[in-house]
Amino acid sequence: MELSKIDNIIQQYGARESALLAILQDIQAEEKYLPKEALEHVSQKMNVPLVRVFRIATFYNALSLKPQGRHKINVCLGTACHVRGGGKILDKMERDLKIPVGETTKDKRFTLEAVHCVGCCSLGPVAVIDGDVYGRLSQDKIPALLKDFK
Repeated sequence: MELSKIDNIIQQYGARESALLAILQDIQAEEKYLPKEALEHVSQKMNVPLVRVFRIATFYNALSLKPQGRHKINVCLGTACHVRGGGKILDKMERDLKIPVGETTKDKRFTLEAVHCVGCCSLGPVAVIDGDVYGRLSQDKIPALLKDFK
């Protein structure tokens, strides 16, 4: 990411330390993750200790220090989804994408995550892909679902 883009994001928030989370979210929206260089630049530009910037970047699950795929898949493992086979859905996704949970495919197309509730318990098992909910999943539905995103 160009440092001038980071500067523009910081300026949008008036370089207020109280806006640090929003600034990091905007950087991640551009880059799909938070590069170390970007965090260091934010620290310097805003005169905020780097440890504080890293603390925020690592505290929130929505922020990532690792590159993310173009499509983010969250498989629900909450109680209702678990009981209805959420673990099997996650296993099938891991096999089909050839990555373990928490990783990104080599082509940077998909990042696979497990979450503990997405609030759609009646639709379980559920996966959320790029913010869209896919419910009543079965292992048989996974290949066609993933094909839609390739």
